Amino acid sequence: MKIISAQFISSSPHVAQCPQEQIPEYAFIGRSNVGKSSLINMLVERKKLAKTSGTPGKTRLINHFKINGTWFLADLPGYGYARVSKKERDSFARIIGQYATHRTNLVCFFMLVDARIPPQQIDLDFMEWLGDSNLPFVIVLTKVDKISQKERSKNLKLLKDALSEAWEELPLIFESSAVKGTGREEILGFIDRTNAQLRQEQASPSI
Repeated sequence: MKIISAQFISSSPHVAQCPQEQIPEYAFIGRSNVGKSSLINMLVERKKLAKTSGTPGKTRLINHFKINGTWFLADLPGYGYARVSKKERDSFARIIGQYATHRTNLVCFFMLVDARIPPQQIDLDFMEWLGDSNLPFVIVLTKVDKISQKERSKNLKLLKDALSEAWEELPLIFESSAVKGTGREEILGFIDRTNAQLRQEQASPSI
């Protein structure tokens, strides 16, 4: 997929205020400081489209970007940051839950996981919740350039083993580096193929 345009649309504190245009939407989510904004900027080749910060928990709104005028990329609040108050954590959880269940044009979650560390229970719990809620998702391992191949393979195996305890078929897993551009073609290719399939389904007459 060639990125022709990437436009910031809105930052919404509530799901009801999100854009109403019914085009395919892909939501990026993960623990605070997992590298969502950096990954988004890498994918669309815009250095400052999504605001990055060294402070975890920076994203507290649902940020929408329209890509190529045909699909939305949604940057959701990070979760699991201990220094954020319980009230704020509960608020984030409520926003994410409402978003997941009310966005009718939501196609897929991109679940971001830090490749440098073993699987975290909070990530596994969220994936289980997505599965129980029948919400499609794929996994993106971030920051793979900051770890050796040996450690990366070790953590990937731990993740797959943990997922295998609850899943018969594992979700797709992409490896990415915002610094080196790793995974860009694979992730955009997945979105491109999914959008093409959706267009085909919409064009086919219903029986």
